[in-house]
Order: sequence, then structure tokens, then C-alpha cells
Amino acid sequence: MNYELYISWNPSIGIGPFRWYGLCWLIGFALAYFLVRRLYQEQKIKEELFEPLFLYCFLGILIGARLGHCIFYEADYFLTSGKGIIEMFLPIRFLADGGWKFIGYEGLASHGGTLGLMIALWLYVRKTKLSLWTVLDNIAIATGSMACFIRLGNLMNSEIIGKVTEVPWAFIFERVDMMPRHPGQLYEAIAYAILFFIMWALHKRMPEKIGTGWYFGFCLTYIFTFRFFIEYTKEIQEAFEATLPLDMGQILSIPFIILGLICMFRKQKV
Repeated sequence: MNYELYISWNPSIGIGPFRWYGLCWLIGFALAYFLVRRLYQEQKIKEELFEPLFLYCFLGILIGARLGHCIFYEADYFLTSGKGIIEMFLPIRFLADGGWKFIGYEGLASHGGTLGLMIALWLYVRKTKLSLWTVLDNIAIATGSMACFIRLGNLMNSEIIGKVTEVPWAFIFERVDMMPRHPGQLYEAIAYAILFFIMWALHKRMPEKIGTGWYFGFCLTYIFTFRFFIEYTKEIQEAFEATLPLDMGQILSIPFIILGLICMFRKQKV
């Protein structure tokens, strides 16, 4: 292999006290906030009904993503001891000498975050009495923007790396090893950016579909179909996945694809 052809990747861990992943997450969340707010204004939904939405979204995504990682990928660690269960919820790691240290939430799973978001939105509509399908469609239209920045954060952290490859655009993640690998995070970021532009254009052409669940279904189907196939370029995250016919990301994507198709093609009522 001619390593000079590849992209050496070893960015700083952040800007001052701020880590890249957190910054990207914040940018994506803020962008989604303003986009959904604009959608609410277009649909003449009261401002006071919008304000609590993103607290529900923030907590739903964070709690769901964290629990999803712990349960789906590291259940043998987190669910087998009292300390592990505490570490599921607190950003700490207990040390062998009896102490502990702050490590942040190192494991977050997008499938769990999606499920957590759906539960949070269900609670939100119970409180506000808005249509669940309207809320889901509005969130779906803005989802690609946030998902793009989250994956850019993964890229900056050199995490969720791809398999070794000889493609000319391969990245050498210097924090991991010196092997050229697929930049799977970048593939996903680009795909999600494209999703956002598609969804934004469609909602302008077909505003009557907001409230039917079609946009929500399209979003799920697009993201998790892409996620299913992109997994073939990624390294497995946990050793047990090597024994499975499909990795955990692919297995968890299938029900979301099915749900997305159901939402798109069900008998829709505005």
C-alpha cells in the first residue's frame, strides 16, 4: 500500500475545554431547533406548544442513546453488577482502588437514541394534545441536519471507524492505528446531509403530507436502510458481533426500516 495517497487523520480533541463531539452535537441540535421552530410557525402552531419540545427531545435522545449502547452492545458489563448499572446513568467509571473518575458518556447508540426520541415525543404530545403524526413529521424533516453533525463529531473523535481498505479516499486514523480505513462516519454524514435537503425540498412541494406520518416513515426508511448497508464498511464495535450473521447495527436497523415503510404506505388521513 502507498500510504502517501491516503488522508492522515489526527485532529485536536477540541477547542479549549470544548470537545469536538459535544460541539458538533450542540450545533446539530441547535440547527434542528430553529428548523422545527420555523416549521411550527409555518403551520401556525402556538409558540408555547413549541417551547417544551426540545427538552423532551434532548432527554429522550440522550437517555435512549446511552441505554441503547449499554443494553445492546455491553450488557455483560453494565447489567451484571450494581456499579455497572450506576455507570449506565452517570458519566463516571469506578476504579479498582475504590475511587471513580469522570469520563463522560463514552457509549451512545443511534438506534437507542431513535427509540428514546419516539417515546419522548409520545409523552410530549400527551402533554400538548398536538397530533403525534404532525410532531413526528416535523422532527423528521429536520433530523438529517442533526444526524449529519453527530457523525461529523464521531469523525473528529476518530470513532466508529471503517474496515481496512485501499480506496483512494481512505483515512488513516492515527489515534487508532496506521491502517487506511473507510471513513464510515463521513459516509453517513454526507448521506444525512443529502436526506435533509431532500426532506426540506419535499416538504415545500408536499406540505399536505405533514401530519400523515409519511415524512417520518421516509426518514426512518432512508436512514436505517443506509445504515444497514454502510455497516459492511465498518469494523464491529464489540467482539460478540463477529459470531453473528449480521452485526448489531444491522439487526437493530431492520425493525426501523419495517416501521418506516408501514408509516409511508399506511392509509393516511390528514
